[in-house]
Amino acid sequence: MVVANAPVSYGAFELTVGIDPNVPDGLQVLDEVAGAGYAGIDLGPVGYLGRGAELGERLAGRNLGLAGGYLELPYADSEALHQAMPALDELLYAFDAAGPNRDAPPPRPTLADAGSESRRARPGRSGADHGLGLDADGWQRFGVGLAEVVGRCRDRGYEPTFHHETGTYVEAPWEVERVLEVSDIGLCLDAGHFLLAGGDPVAAIGTWAPRINHFHLKDARRSVMAGIVADGVPATGIWEREAFPPLGQGDQDVDGIIAALRRISYQGWLVVEQDTLPRTKARFDQAAADQRANRSYLAERGL
Repeated sequence: MVVANAPVSYGAFELTVGIDPNVPDGLQVLDEVAGAGYAGIDLGPVGYLGRGAELGERLAGRNLGLAGGYLELPYADSEALHQAMPALDELLYAFDAAGPNRDAPPPRPTLADAGSESRRARPGRSGADHGLGLDADGWQRFGVGLAEVVGRCRDRGYEPTFHHETGTYVEAPWEVERVLEVSDIGLCLDAGHFLLAGGDPVAAIGTWAPRINHFHLKDARRSVMAGIVADGVPATGIWEREAFPPLGQGDQDVDGIIAALRRISYQGWLVVEQDTLPRTKARFDQAAADQRANRSYLAERGL
């Protein structure tokens, strides 16, 4: 396993970059990730860490590999999907610009569902209420759309992975299972989102071992999600209420996850994430300290 971090751990992701003035500079995040001892970093929004040759130079200059890049797409809506394809091409061009990783796994196009206003308004509910999910026709269209995206990634030389996400049509364990049924794509198991959706990440590693080709490691607090559901808060509540604490401080069985990954001889990226919002400089300083602590936590466990 090769340990990476991600801009989202410092408050930089699709909901903040270019929107929130408190988002830290990409160079600052690169320096923090390298200084904390991580071997790689996720891309974040395209351009955040640099563009073209500049991106590759910034990564190489800090001995960082590119772990992956996250992109939400509307797979079940063919017209909307085709309109969104330039975003996929932009992501893959960024991978090209970064250049090949040295002594690390290749980067994974990390694909997720774009969800809907309805799903974003009702996070944490689809495990019990399957009526919130796609119907049979929706899953058929989802599979067709996902196959097109997977094919485009492979044509460009990149093997993608699918990331389940709170507030989308692939959130609950049964929805993850449906993706694996309608597609041959590998799975990015996100331990934090899976726990909040009612899943057991340790058991899932064993069940889906042949499909797991990427892993996002985060701790999570079930009580925060319970409050979000009880209060009728939308999916943004997981960030606003800080559902993801430092490793070892939430409800996640981190040691069990590490042991399970070792049992299946997992050799890919282990991307540490602790999603936060960049409210103030002090919050960034805390995020940076948390990521140093997370790296030490894993080093103590032989990673």
